[in-house]
Amino acid sequence: MKDKLPDNAASKRDFLKTMSGAGLGLAGLSMSRAFAADEKPLPKPENVLTPDAALERLLAGNQRYVSGNSQPFDFMQDRAALVGGQNPYAAIVSCADARVVPELCFDEKRGDLFVARVAGNYISPDILASLEYGALVLKTPLIMVLGHQSCGAVIAAISAVEKHQQYPGHIQTVTTAIAPAVRAARKEQGDKTDNVIRQNVKLNVERLEHAAPIIGKLVAEKKLRIVGGVYNLATGRVDMLA
Repeated sequence: MKDKLPDNAASKRDFLKTMSGAGLGLAGLSMSRAFAADEKPLPKPENVLTPDAALERLLAGNQRYVSGNSQPFDFMQDRAALVGGQNPYAAIVSCADARVVPELCFDEKRGDLFVARVAGNYISPDILASLEYGALVLKTPLIMVLGHQSCGAVIAAISAVEKHQQYPGHIQTVTTAIAPAVRAARKEQGDKTDNVIRQNVKLNVERLEHAAPIIGKLVAEKKLRIVGGVYNLATGRVDMLA
């Protein structure tokens, strides 16, 4: 009997149709052939969750991490299954800061989180493309934009905006991307850096919620949820932003 294709096979075809409509031509065709060879059963059926259930699981993992009750990690347990593919239940846009490791702070194993990292946790075209792949092809139901305390990229952005500080190489690209959050937080009371960190998360959540042509559509259809959080370096707790 011929095996039934997994549910994500149709999503892969839809993704390719979208790319084709965007005029990607031969690149889309090449990816189509690659995806066609990868239509296999889901390696982690337990990762098929609603957006709300995915967030609940993510926060439960963070609570285990904060309380020192993280689950033992067994590399051998999932290795064979993950050779055949991936179906992470959440995507995390995290800062590249070495002190913030999403797989650790949410107490998850390999194959559970689809992580995109960049200094300042902002949505660049490359990050957006990665998230589109995760949401449409891998059917990841949740995206979290994760900021953190004492973010060096945010501190640099504040200096760039308020003191016209110039940075070498391509570092100025990062500060330019975060500059809207610096301006949005100008009238807020309290710690300036913390305010900009939160504003940066909020602005990037908003950008994702309206990102065409893929992410915004999935959000409108309630197939995908976008949330924001800030990681506390001292406690390990992720505080959600409204």
